[in-house]
Amino acid sequence: MIKVGIIGGAGYTAGELLRLLVNHPQVEIAFVHSTSNAGNALSDVHGGLIGQTDLCFADKYDLTAIDALFLCSAHGQSRKFWEENPQPATLKVIDLAQDYRDESYGYVYGLPEINRQRIAHTFRLANPGCFATAIQLALLPLATNGLLKDEVHVTAITGSTGAGVKPGATTHFSWRSDNISVYKAFEHQHLIEIRRTLKTLQPTFDSDINFVPMRGDFARGIFASVYTETDLTAEQAVELYKEFYADAAFTFVVDREVDLKQVVNTNKAVVRVAKYGNKLHIVSVIDNLLKGASGQAVQNMNIMFGLDENLGLNLKASAF
Repeated sequence: MIKVGIIGGAGYTAGELLRLLVNHPQVEIAFVHSTSNAGNALSDVHGGLIGQTDLCFADKYDLTAIDALFLCSAHGQSRKFWEENPQPATLKVIDLAQDYRDESYGYVYGLPEINRQRIAHTFRLANPGCFATAIQLALLPLATNGLLKDEVHVTAITGSTGAGVKPGATTHFSWRSDNISVYKAFEHQHLIEIRRTLKTLQPTFDSDINFVPMRGDFARGIFASVYTETDLTAEQAVELYKEFYADAAFTFVVDREVDLKQVVNTNKAVVRVAKYGNKLHIVSVIDNLLKGASGQAVQNMNIMFGLDENLGLNLKASAF
């Protein structure tokens, strides 16, 4: 059994992570740390865990007593954590914050569709961002084959859970319901890791990525609409994508129109490719809390420990 600890256990990503780990056949949860909830039952904060675990939040932790550590604290907190805690040599770390997505300090960027072999051998993993995952999955086949030749245009809409568990002016029900808005247009922080990946795969790519993120009036999911110019025919593009993702455990290329409910509550990414004139249009949909965060973190843990990639992640979508 893999003994697991979680730092920062009160947020949405930690709640989803716990939902997966309590049912994972190869995992034993050693501790879930939260300074604000120490002593409270996990199910008092994460109501979906009622009847599944009797664990309580801890105010202390022992990194030498576990095999894997998930860092679920806010961005910037991971670096502070390691300034105060030495990492045991045998401990495998999966960081869900953005602190090490630049692969500094020996971290590997945890996008299995391109880094599976590196993930399998690392002790330090930086889990990708949610928007970054959806958008990169729409572009990886093109970049890998040197076929990004023009600007990339992205409009992507996310659910309210993407803003975190702490209520804010743009997350409370009366504002979010029946509403839609743009935020961080052309300057979202996930552009950094997207550009880094595309530039690594295709060093000649210097064009703009015009990304307009949007807030949706739903709780979870990301719907990314991506287009760029291409010389590929429709048939060539579809074949390229299907071949690229043929061995991917959770990314599927389909011929039909896609919608969010096909992926919500799962670790799947569903991609559709179509050609309109000289424009290649790619739609990529994921659950922002699963393939965009905690599900991908468990997928990466499975790879790091040599387990079946799907273990603990056979989840039913909310689609009927």
